[in-house]
Amino acid sequence: MRIAIDVDGVLRDTYEKIEQIYQKFFIDELELVDEDFKFEIKKPYDTNDYKNHFMFKNEEEYYGFIYDEFAMQIFGHSPSTELSTFQDLNGIYKNLKDDFKFVLISNQVGKTKPSTLFFISKFGCEIDRIIFYNKLNENEIWNEFDVLLTANPDLLNQNHNKTLIKFETTYNSNINSLDSIKSIKELEEKLKKLLN
Repeated sequence: MRIAIDVDGVLRDTYEKIEQIYQKFFIDELELVDEDFKFEIKKPYDTNDYKNHFMFKNEEEYYGFIYDEFAMQIFGHSPSTELSTFQDLNGIYKNLKDDFKFVLISNQVGKTKPSTLFFISKFGCEIDRIIFYNKLNENEIWNEFDVLLTANPDLLNQNHNKTLIKFETTYNSNINSLDSIKSIKELEEKLKKLLN
């Protein structure tokens, strides 16, 4: 059986890092004052679209911030969702690698791809395979797994006759899921049940 684990929201807390950088460079240190626009952070993080929570003057400024200028700081240096995320994940991988083929998936483009690889290596992830996807090739990733662990509402709302496990976050609380976990520690028991 093949399981895919989504990096964002499950393994990486990207929102925390974006907030830290945005606060520093656009709120605390910004010397340019614009009477018509206010840089602000909108909480709670109840959607998985960064544009809904971090205000920019235009799309160009937003994309420059997230995907170019601060790509490594955001996607490479974000914290893990829990202190023991990767220790727990590596343990699950070792215990179940004879029964499951593990793959990481991540919705990334351009500079965020090498930044994500840095993030994974920094935390010592032992899973061999990662697949990057985006809006253009999203449908192709569904052929790569039987079970998906994700926090992404867009993926949780699709039905490709796959087993979906929701990783609970503030931005997917309105999605009803048959299976959900709050911590990566709970994954091993969920997967063992699938084998029976």
